[in-house]
Amino acid sequence: MAEDIKALIEKINQEGVVAAEARAKEIEDKAKLRADEIIKKAQGRAEKILQETKEAFSLAQEKEKSLLHQAARDLLLVLRQEINDMLAKLINAQVHDALTPESLSRILTNITHNFDFRGGSEIIISVNKDDLGALESGFLAKLKDEVKKKIILRSSDDIRAGFIISYDAGKSQFDFTDASLAGYIGTFLKPKLKEILQV
Repeated sequence: MAEDIKALIEKINQEGVVAAEARAKEIEDKAKLRADEIIKKAQGRAEKILQETKEAFSLAQEKEKSLLHQAARDLLLVLRQEINDMLAKLINAQVHDALTPESLSRILTNITHNFDFRGGSEIIISVNKDDLGALESGFLAKLKDEVKKKIILRSSDDIRAGFIISYDAGKSQFDFTDASLAGYIGTFLKPKLKEILQV
């Protein structure tokens, strides 16, 4: 009987070990499956994060390129405006300097010499107050004595240099002020400048 008990205990031990080994194998297999699932999920998540990062980087690069392009365009526009402003200032300064009382006197003498004063019409010439005194004492005195024409000189605060002339007593007028002449010259030169800047 002792041997039967011993054989029974051995059998129980063997069955327990086999069962334990089977249970351990089952736990190990489940752990491996669970680990594989976790690894697959982690890889999927890592790939998704990597893809999102690539897309975000690509978008950031495109945005940066767009911003650089816009900044370059804005810089060119500002540069063109600065050059146009410099051209306008240069033209204004040159025209203003050219319209001295002496040059005005020569221009107005030529203009008024060819005018037909029949019918009682008069010429009205508007200039700035500084030029008015010089023209009254020089040009107008000489011209009135020379041709006995009806010429009226007026002062205008709106004129820096140059003159406005009317041949029909002020009903219509021609603007030869520095601002208008600079505008005419600028209109001619700006397309040329635009061509130069586009090269």
